[in-house]
Parts: sequence; C-alpha cells; structure tokens
Amino acid sequence: MLLNKGFSQNIIIKGKADKFYAGKIIQLKSLTDYITNTQQKEDQDTIQSDGFFELHFQSDFTQPVFLKIENVIAKLYVQPDFVYGITIPELDKDFDYNNDAELPINIGVVGTDTTELNVLTYDYQKQLNNLFDKQDGKFLSRPMMFKRADTLKMICDKRYAKIKNQYFLNYVEYSIAAINASVSRGENYLINNYIVNKPIQYNHFEYMQFFNACFKGYLNSYASSQKGQSLYNIVNVKADYNLLSDFLKNDKFLKSDSLRELVILKNLWDFYFSADFVPDAIETIISDFQQKTKIKQHKKIANSMLTYFNKMQAGSIAPDFSARTKDGTIGTLNSFKGRWIYINFFSTQNTESLREMPKIDALRKKFGDKVVFISICLDDSLKSYINYLKTNPKFNWSIWYNYDKSFSKTAKDNYFVTGNEAYFFINNFGYLAQSPALAPSKGIEYKLNAIFKPAKRTTKTGIR
Repeated sequence: MLLNKGFSQNIIIKGKADKFYAGKIIQLKSLTDYITNTQQKEDQDTIQSDGFFELHFQSDFTQPVFLKIENVIAKLYVQPDFVYGITIPELDKDFDYNNDAELPINIGVVGTDTTELNVLTYDYQKQLNNLFDKQDGKFLSRPMMFKRADTLKMICDKRYAKIKNQYFLNYVEYSIAAINASVSRGENYLINNYIVNKPIQYNHFEYMQFFNACFKGYLNSYASSQKGQSLYNIVNVKADYNLLSDFLKNDKFLKSDSLRELVILKNLWDFYFSADFVPDAIETIISDFQQKTKIKQHKKIANSMLTYFNKMQAGSIAPDFSARTKDGTIGTLNSFKGRWIYINFFSTQNTESLREMPKIDALRKKFGDKVVFISICLDDSLKSYINYLKTNPKFNWSIWYNYDKSFSKTAKDNYFVTGNEAYFFINNFGYLAQSPALAPSKGIEYKLNAIFKPAKRTTKTGIR
C-alpha cells in the first residue's frame, strides 16, 4: 500500500516482517546531514507476533531512511505525505546471521507501480549489475570502466526517458558520477560535468556522496600547488575562516561562494580527525563560520559539527561503551574506571591503522600497568576480527570487536568515529584528555612520557 495522505510532511511506514523477527525492535533512522553523516533515531516499534509494525517520520523532502533490526539493515526512499507498505523477507539461508557484521537486505514495497522511486532504484541497480558484473572472471581495466559508465548512461537515458521523478533522475546521474569518481576519471571531468554551474543538492543522498568523494582532500591538494601562505598556518596557527576562504578564491572551481563554503566544511570535518591539524583551531573556524554564513544548510551542518566537537572535546566526560571481547564476553569502558586509557579504532582493511598496532604493543610494554590500552576493531565481519587475533597472538591487550547485535549503540557510535581509524586518550578521572588523540606514530608517546615520566635506563658502567 502506497497512498498520498495529503497532510503536510507526514510519512508512515506500515510493515510486515518475516516471523523470524517477531518480538524484535525495529528502528527508523535518518541522517541529519551528509557531511557529518550523523545518524538520528526517528522512531522505533516492537515487531508483533504476526510480523506487523508501524513507524512514523516527519520530513519535507525526499530522502533515504534506514530500517534496522539488530544487525540487519535496509534502506527505503521516502517522500513527504505518503504511507508506505513494506515487507521484510525471511533471511537468506546462505548468509551467516550469527556473524555480527551489518547485513544489508532488500525490502519489498507493496502496492507500487514501475514509477515508484524504490522500484526505480531497484531497476537501476539491475541495469548496473548487468553491465559491471565480472564476466568469465575478467578484470575490467580503467578505460573499459569508463566505456561501461558511458554505456550505462545511454541505457538509462533511453530507459527512463518518460520518468518525471526528479529525485530518481538525479539518483541515476550521480550514481554514474560516483562510478566515474571511483575509477579516477579526472578532476576536471568530474567537477565540470557534475558540480560546476549546477545547484547544490544538500538533501540528495547520491549527490552528496559524490560531492564528498570528489572533494575529499581537495584543500590539501590545492594548497600544495600554491606558494606563500600555507594551509597549516591558516588553520592551525591563525584559525581564521576569512583567511581560509580568501586563500581558496583563486581556485578555478570555487568561484561560487556557496560551493566554496561547502568544500571548506567538508574538508574541515575531515581535518578534525587528522593528526596534522589542531582540533581547537578547527572548532574556532567552524564557530566563526557558523556565525557568518548566510546559507541555512551550511549553518545546519556547522551546528552538527559543533555539537559533535562539544560532546567529544578534551575535558568532557568520556562516553562509556560496550564491545565484544576476545573470549566472546561483553567488555565495558567503565570496567577500567580510575585508570588512564588509550583507545584506538582500527580495521583489518585499513593498512594505516594496522601499522599502528605493533607501536601500541611497544607502548604497552613500556608503560606497563600505568595505561590501559583498548583497541576496537571496526571490521564488518566478526570472522576477520577473529582471524586477526589468531594471526597476532602476541598482541595480548584488550582488542575488542565493535559490533554486537545486543547493542543499541556501539563504541563507534558513541565516539562519533566516521572512518576506520581514530584515537582517544582518557584520564584517570574519566575525562577526555586528548580528543582526538595522537596516534602512536604521531607522538602520543611524548604525552605519556610527560605524564608518567618513566625511569630512564642508566648507561653507567656496572649499573643496571
């Protein structure tokens, strides 16, 4: 059932889930913005014994929402003033649902025709898969990827010529743009074809995903080509938004004030989690930006960033969390109350974070029982976490797994970790001493030396 209800900005999702889900909680989540990607719980319901549930959501624009039952997650595109009827299918027997990885599933939308947005997105994905799925195990070269992306565009132009849903037409355009970005088709091609002289689509998920990929690391790249004032000096020393904006005005793509502001927001958000930039300086710039910008969408994003900064800034209480321990039990941060704690988030898929693990082992040996070291594995797969433990038996500190289906919020959620690597240092009173903290390779040892002053080994003859 998919009905236009006619009352302002009200969305209702009526669903029937497979009997396996009876008694479980289903949550409805949205993203507050597409720069910080902060999740916000909108509603939840307990699935009845007959599988029925109902969720409510207010929105004045079309967007994806996420339905989550333990570690099973589904995406549904919703538009204002509609009631959606959906079905959640029985579990695929080929999947290991005892593995705590987040498992995406496809849901059914009841009572729709071929022009409904979710039906259209499923159809597009089918066209994409038909074109890009490996055939006979052959590897697709970059030129072949370019050619197939162009072919996909021609197929879609013809197939969806009569479709009037503007969200879907933009969905197709920026999904294809993302394919081109993933194979590095070229900055000039990507920005000129998909960004410049086009309206910024703040509320369009696929547009913003492409935008984020396109402008990731953009300020660093631009700064490396300029002489004189350095980006690090503008951000870390002067913490001056006007200076930063002026620095970028000569960039050929950032002549538009609105585009330049959004690129600055995107890059400052990434800078906050980099050891190369000073978090307090980033916060100062964003605070100034939030007061000066005249664009309401930018003000909203800046507010989300400042909310995060204030929650996680040094001096605030370190959020508690639970995680799966090596032996399969549940460990909590609070179990180390009264201790200094160094937390690192890593993934076995992230080589940079893996390089830090032997250095953490060296720090653990140096500082003994003065500091508790906790490593949180962010892998999607529980099996890859377990395999990592087996192949690194000498790493015998608390290396925990982020996800467990019993958690409503994980360590990653509580610490607002957006990538696969992050570091935090907590003092013995339970407050954040460094947030984010320095990585081992970036100098956290100097901080630990200053606090604990480990005894220096003498080199005098005859003395040990």
